Amino acid sequence: MREFLVEITTTIPEGTGQDEADRRRAAEAVRAKELAATGHLARLWRPVGELRSIGVWRAADEAELHEKVLGTLPLRPWMTVAVTPLESHPNDPGRVDGTR
Repeated sequence: MREFLVEITTTIPEGTGQDEADRRRAAEAVRAKELAATGHLARLWRPVGELRSIGVWRAADEAELHEKVLGTLPLRPWMTVAVTPLESHPNDPGRVDGTR
């Protein structure tokens, strides 16, 4: 699987009821756990003081990432997403492939 840096900003549409927002947030937490268990969601952070997320996500390619991974998130219709494909850096201390 390839890795992608994904920046997500979620904006709840004006007029959305609190019950609907809470229901989707709860479903989002469940789906995130499922995606982590399958290896699609590797890491997820929230910058201090901001209402956005930055994560490392995995998929076969960018099309799969959008369609079969991010597209399955309950909050996806309310998200703005920026995706950056990643590749290993030769000086990455966490590199496990042993090549240089």
